[in-house]
Amino acid sequence: MEEIHIKSSSHDYIVTMGEGIRSTLKAFLKKEYSSIFIVTDDTVGKLYLKDVLGGLEEEKNVFYTEVHAGEQSKDFETFHRLHTTALENGLDRNSLVVALGGGVVGDLAGFVAATFMRGIDYVQVPTTILAHDSSVGGKVAINHAFGKNLIGSFYPPVAVIYDTETLATLPGKEIRSGYAELIKEALITDEASVTSVLDADLNKLSSNQLRMHIKAGIATKASIVQQDEREAGVRKFLNLGHTLGHAIESNYGYGKLTHGEAVAIGTLFALHVSEDIFNNELPFNDVYNWLQANRYPLDSSILVETDALINKMKADKKTVDTNIQMVLLQNIGKPINRTISDEELKNYLLSFSKRLVNS
Repeated sequence: MEEIHIKSSSHDYIVTMGEGIRSTLKAFLKKEYSSIFIVTDDTVGKLYLKDVLGGLEEEKNVFYTEVHAGEQSKDFETFHRLHTTALENGLDRNSLVVALGGGVVGDLAGFVAATFMRGIDYVQVPTTILAHDSSVGGKVAINHAFGKNLIGSFYPPVAVIYDTETLATLPGKEIRSGYAELIKEALITDEASVTSVLDADLNKLSSNQLRMHIKAGIATKASIVQQDEREAGVRKFLNLGHTLGHAIESNYGYGKLTHGEAVAIGTLFALHVSEDIFNNELPFNDVYNWLQANRYPLDSSILVETDALINKMKADKKTVDTNIQMVLLQNIGKPINRTISDEELKNYLLSFSKRLVNS
């Protein structure tokens, strides 16, 4: 097993990575709880819920519920239903929520924990590559029709138990989704990290290669969130690719593209804008070719509704006084936050769309 220690203003916690550890959840709990409420989805539940329950068989009050798999479950209706289920089962302020699943379950269950009786403990048990990012740092949220993750909180887990065995069952779409975040983290780290990720063939990933990339991604995120827990400064750099990515998800319809697929397009867009603004040479072509080789959806038709996308970007959490903020790269490993006008964005979206067609 490997451990990464994360410091937060409220408490420190450990990200533990290993194989088969989902079945030993009790060993990672630092205190006794009056009840345990497991939240999973109807895909992950069929695969791993029994294992997690087996590791808690000595506990008296263990409850679970499943939500529909997919981004659509990060809505107020599901959030309200989970609170109702928790109340019906007698959860109290000494209860624990377990988020068993990918980023959607982690965000949703984490926000339920953050708001139930003004906040109770929760642990993340991620089962996707993408969740290496979302399970660390304590950002929890649900979506609004106006935009992604607009209703949420900063609320760190008490532990992250990352069983890498669960990644073996991921479909190609989810592998692509997770690696989009790994590319993002590599781009804000250094050239060696970028080269390592772009050398990966997602159809032939070895378990060692995958573990190495995930550990590096978590280390990058941990370093940043420990400097800036509540996104007042450098933590904003983790949003590389997300300004357009979130707008695409919201405008295109949650669930039609995975989060990572949308972020991949947003990351390419950020490279495109950065090259123009800073007159620098970035690995746009290398990243594009890698995304194409690994069958990411790079259809320029997704970008046709430029006005709608700009309106969605203006609803983004990072927007200040209706001015859109984008994370750009002065160079690999040198991110910067920059205000982009609506007119500039429209022109960049048009030129980016043409570049995708001609690449």
